[in-house]
Amino acid sequence: MTTTTKAASKITRDKEYALKMAHDLRVKFVRLWFTDILGFLKSVAITVEELEGALNEGIGFDGSSIEGFARIDESDMIALPDPNTFCLLPWRPQEGGSVARMFCDILYPGGKPFEGDPRSVLRKNLKRAHEMGYTFYVSPELEFFYFRDQEGAPQALDQGGYFDLTPLDVATDLRRETVLTLEEMGIGVEYSHHEAAPSQHEIDLRYTDALTMADSAMTYRLVVKEIALKHGVYATFMPKPIQGVNGSGMHTHMSLFSNRSGSERNAFFDSKDKYHLSTIAKRFMAGLLRHAPEITLITNQWVNSYKRLVSGYEAPVYISWAVRSRSDLVRIPEYKPGREDTTRVEFRSPDPACNPYLAFSVMLAAGLEGIEKDYSLPPPSDRNVSEMTQKEREASGIGTLPADLNEAIKLAEKSTLVRKTLGEHLFEKLIENKKIEWDRYRSQVTDFELKRYYPIL
Repeated sequence: MTTTTKAASKITRDKEYALKMAHDLRVKFVRLWFTDILGFLKSVAITVEELEGALNEGIGFDGSSIEGFARIDESDMIALPDPNTFCLLPWRPQEGGSVARMFCDILYPGGKPFEGDPRSVLRKNLKRAHEMGYTFYVSPELEFFYFRDQEGAPQALDQGGYFDLTPLDVATDLRRETVLTLEEMGIGVEYSHHEAAPSQHEIDLRYTDALTMADSAMTYRLVVKEIALKHGVYATFMPKPIQGVNGSGMHTHMSLFSNRSGSERNAFFDSKDKYHLSTIAKRFMAGLLRHAPEITLITNQWVNSYKRLVSGYEAPVYISWAVRSRSDLVRIPEYKPGREDTTRVEFRSPDPACNPYLAFSVMLAAGLEGIEKDYSLPPPSDRNVSEMTQKEREASGIGTLPADLNEAIKLAEKSTLVRKTLGEHLFEKLIENKKIEWDRYRSQVTDFELKRYYPIL
C-alpha cells in the first residue's frame, strides 16, 4: 500500500468514526468552528443529517468573515471539518439531541488551502519542522480574570494572591467545573490555581502537539467564559484589565521531539550539558531571543498587550534567558533526573488574547531559524535584568521588547521571518488590521489625559 493510499484510508476511517460517534451520542447539531486572523472563534451550525456531506465536500461561507476588521469583498470559501476534532459540547442542552463541535480547515472552492486560514498557517510551519525531523510540542499557561460582570470598571471576586485558597471563593468552584468540562471534552489538564493578582486564575493544559494544542486553547477560552457566564460572572483574557497589578500571560513551554529514528525522543535534552540542554535546544533558544522583537506583534497583538509588558509586574521586558528565573524572557525549568522528556524551553512574553495558531507558528519559526542558521546562544543572566542600569544591559547585549503596538507593527512589517511564516496574504491582512487598531487607539481621549491635563491646561 502506497503512502498516498494509506493516508486516504486513514481519512476515510476518521470520517466514519466521526459519523459513528455522532450517531451513538445522539447528536442533532454540529458546530463547525474556525478562527479569523485575530483569533476570534467563528461558528456555523449544521444538522447531523448534513454532517456526511460536510465531511466530504465542506460547507460554503463568505470568506470576508475571516479577515477581521480589514474585510475584503465577499468571496466564497469552504469550511472542511477535521474529523479528528469531533467532541460534544457538555454545556449545551441534551434534550432533543446533543450538540458537538468540529474544527475546520478553510479552503478555496477548488480544494486549495486558503492562505488566510490561521490553522493552515500552523499546519504549514509544522510541516517544515517535520521535514527537518521534528515534532513540535507545546503547553501554554493561560491566565485570566474573573469579574462580577462586564459592565463598567472591573470588580474582582476576591483579593487572593499566588496559590491562595480563599474562603468561600466562588472561583474555586468555577475552576473545578471548567477543568471537569475540559476533561470531558478530551482536553488534558495538569493543574489549576489562583494567580498573583486579585481574582486572577490559571489552568494549565497538558503537553501535546501544537495543532491539537491550538485547537484546545481556542476551546479552553470559550469553556472558561461559558462556565463563568453560567454562574453569573464574567471571565476575561484581556492582558491588563487592572492597573497596578500583574497582567495575564500565556507562558508557553516548548520542545522539539526527534522523529527520525522511528520512536520520538526529546531533541532538547543532553545529559552531558551543564543545563541538560542539547545544541538543538540552544540554537532554538537563540532563535527565539534574536527574533523576539519582530514576532511580538503576533504573540502580543493588542494595544492593551503592552500595558502588561512593563517592568515590575513579572512580565518580561528585556531579551534575556535564565535557568529557573521568572523575570527573563526565556526560562529553562529545572531538570528532574529521570524526566528527560520534560526538558523544555519556556517563552514568557505571549499573552492569552493572541491567536494561538499564529503565535505557535512564529515561535516555532524563530526557533527553527536558530537551528538552521546555527545561531549562538548568549550566556544566561546571572542577575535580575530589570535591576540593571541601561548601560549595563547594553554592555551585556540585552535588548528590549517593543514598548507599544505601533513599535511592534513597525518591527513585524520589516521582518522577513514573520512574512515568510504567515504567508503574504495573512501577513498583509494582519498588518492592515493592527494599523487600523493603532489609529483607532491613538485618536481616543483617555481618562488619564482628562485627569492629568484637563485641570491644568
